[in-house]
Amino acid sequence: MTKKGMNRRQFLQTSGLATAGVAAVASGAVLMAPDGAWALQLSALDAHAGQTILTMSRRIYPHDGLGDMYYAKVVEDLDGAAAGDENTAKLLKDGVADLDGAMGVNFVDLSEGHQLEVLTARQDGGFFQKVRGQCIVSIYNNPLAWRHFGYEGPSSEFGGYMERGFDDLAWLPQPPEDASPKAG
Repeated sequence: MTKKGMNRRQFLQTSGLATAGVAAVASGAVLMAPDGAWALQLSALDAHAGQTILTMSRRIYPHDGLGDMYYAKVVEDLDGAAAGDENTAKLLKDGVADLDGAMGVNFVDLSEGHQLEVLTARQDGGFFQKVRGQCIVSIYNNPLAWRHFGYEGPSSEFGGYMERGFDDLAWLPQPPEDASPKAG
């Protein structure tokens, strides 16, 4: 910045950043990591619903070493489904409201134990099943998450698992010799 004020280049840079920020806020809610490492633009859900579904996903399928960005994929996929179908949007919004009303406190503010208690009581409902089903697809079908689980990906292009170390998962305990039938 000069003593006279902004030059043309500084004005354009500043106004471009401001416009991008306003556009992001105006077009929907944003779900952001606490450390700012990732952000997710939501179109059908608000940020509270997104955070609630992310927390719910983490309680249903807990993996301590798996970051929130992998659970955010569940929120992203459900938000996309809700944007295209008002019945899905209603199911998700009503489900979040139900979780928040279960103990008179927002679901995300409950302790993990109380969150599990609330979810266990609702595990047969449509909302729970919708989120649970999306977790399976969004988390476990994510090639970036496979590394966390030690899964190397599909083996068909490499001739299958028999010659590719199907039993090389170091995080599993070694089974006793008598657990497998003898080759005959």
